[in-house]
Amino acid sequence: MKSTLSFLIVLLLFTPQIHAQNIKRIDNSTIPVEALDSNFGRLQREANVHGLTISIITKDSILFQKPYGSRNLKEKQPLGMSHNFYAASLSKPVFAFIVMKLVDAGVIDLDKPLVEYLDRPLPSYTFKETYEGYQDLSSDERYKKITARMCLSHTTGFPNWRYIGNSGINMNKPLEIESAPGTYYSYSGEGIQLLQFVVEQVTKKRLEELAQTYVFEPFNMTMTSFLWQDRFETNYAVGHYGKKKVLERRKRNQEYAAGSMDTTPQDYAKFIQAMLAKKGLSATAYEDMFSPQISITATQQFGNNRWKITEENKNINLSYGLGWGIYETPYGKAIFKEGHMDGWEHYAIFYPSKNIGMVIMCNSSNGEGIFKELLEIAMGDRWMPWYWENFIPYDVKG
Repeated sequence: MKSTLSFLIVLLLFTPQIHAQNIKRIDNSTIPVEALDSNFGRLQREANVHGLTISIITKDSILFQKPYGSRNLKEKQPLGMSHNFYAASLSKPVFAFIVMKLVDAGVIDLDKPLVEYLDRPLPSYTFKETYEGYQDLSSDERYKKITARMCLSHTTGFPNWRYIGNSGINMNKPLEIESAPGTYYSYSGEGIQLLQFVVEQVTKKRLEELAQTYVFEPFNMTMTSFLWQDRFETNYAVGHYGKKKVLERRKRNQEYAAGSMDTTPQDYAKFIQAMLAKKGLSATAYEDMFSPQISITATQQFGNNRWKITEENKNINLSYGLGWGIYETPYGKAIFKEGHMDGWEHYAIFYPSKNIGMVIMCNSSNGEGIFKELLEIAMGDRWMPWYWENFIPYDVKG
């Protein structure tokens, strides 16, 4: 009896959920789920993606959900959709949703300078009082212009992280404003962390409490948290780097809106379903989140190319909303967010006018090399700005 029960549990964990015979793509063509499954498995093997999970969803249904590869290559454990992943920057849209809940409630004004919410000048807050410390800004008063809208649209002028410069990583590098606030898209975890600090000062609540109240509980995301939880201990996947290197899982005890969240592929698919259904926020808040706040003109999102201007993505109107990237296809908007850290590479995308979305989560540093082809096959989307994202296809030699 015990062995039978164990078999049923394993079967439930690893059997794909397929609730459609064919998937209707954004260009109105269809593809059989058998063809999807075959192509997903082929790409995972050819690109040596150690672990890959795919969810294809509408606002109220799961069309396809399946894992491929390993939970832990060293231990020879297969991957399941309910295994806990490090979410990396997929944390940021969850935080954006929380902020928009506070906007709806009149607690936060998107265009009010953040310094006006604080009891003291921002540069007086030290590292021990905040997540990063802001003494470095004392000689540049442009910080007084930064708003919540700028933080969520990545236009604060901050670098992604203060210690990452054009010449490499320098842990002693001061925080600098590299471009005038509100004028240029430059992806910034620093900006997200500043907004988290202000939100927690205003609400007198920690991020995890806000997330549980506004996101995780309402959307039944029971295996998601900005802090490591005991219940994750027997259920987590590990990241993989290079060919076979297995990375030790980091278990965070401090909330970071920019990227401390742990989740499962199943849970994050629920969040994207909620975004498609426009649950939990006013129509005005969703309109703001999913509308362009700043046009993106850089050649690439990161590295030195983030300062090089191009018109390559003008035809898709590449832009950023509040917590989400946006581009146009001939069939409507694509709303997207990526997540990236050594051993973890993710991509979530949905098309509101077509009521369909896709969540790709990989516990592998080889995942991004198949993102372009995955979208083309599954969604019929040939407009993804893959070069700007640095999603260089695995079979492109360079």
